[in-house]
Amino acid sequence: MDIEVNGPKIAFTIPFINMKVTETVIIGWFLIVVITAVILWLTHNMKKVPTTKRQIVAEWAVSAVNKMVHDTMGARNMKYAPYIATILVYSILGSLISLIGLRPMTADFSTPLTWAIMTFALITYSKIKANGLKGYLKPFINPLNIISEITTPVSMTFRHFGNIAGGMVITALLYSALSVASSALHLPIPLLTIGIPAVLSIYFDIFTGVMQGYIFAMLTMVFVSMGQDKA
Repeated sequence: MDIEVNGPKIAFTIPFINMKVTETVIIGWFLIVVITAVILWLTHNMKKVPTTKRQIVAEWAVSAVNKMVHDTMGARNMKYAPYIATILVYSILGSLISLIGLRPMTADFSTPLTWAIMTFALITYSKIKANGLKGYLKPFINPLNIISEITTPVSMTFRHFGNIAGGMVITALLYSALSVASSALHLPIPLLTIGIPAVLSIYFDIFTGVMQGYIFAMLTMVFVSMGQDKA
């Protein structure tokens, strides 16, 4: 069995401007619609005192994110809670979407790279606000500090992308190997592919997907809060 490991497929091309739209973009917009619909449903007709389970769930989710931001970044940075919640939810769902047979968004290098660049912009803003432009640029007299600054978004990108893409490749290789083994044993159906890939998927798709989203959110909070410290 041949195995091909490719990037996201091009779904269609927008005419006149010749812009190629990949499946990652379509899945991303699909998730935005789904998340928006769920939020509207959870927060519909809210009361001051919760009377429905969906309002309780909504308040629990907001409280959990607020507590995480407060404990990691401090009370002064609660304004970042919506951004952290967005990164966390979008990252986790972007990985877990593989459970319904779609290509995980986070296995596309451009997705975590975009998030890392956004986070890097927040880090830079925090450093300039804390030290002024002159204070921010002063450490760059040492070239090693420039390299250190650049490695922040690079490491965040490759950590997230590498874990999700690596898991996807390993799962595909295992499935292919089990299919070949089933054929070699002359089984009427690829019996060996039943069960084992599903167990592996629990780790790579669910555990790794959730963990990498959490790690990315935590690194974002730590780096942004560190950027606020005066040099």
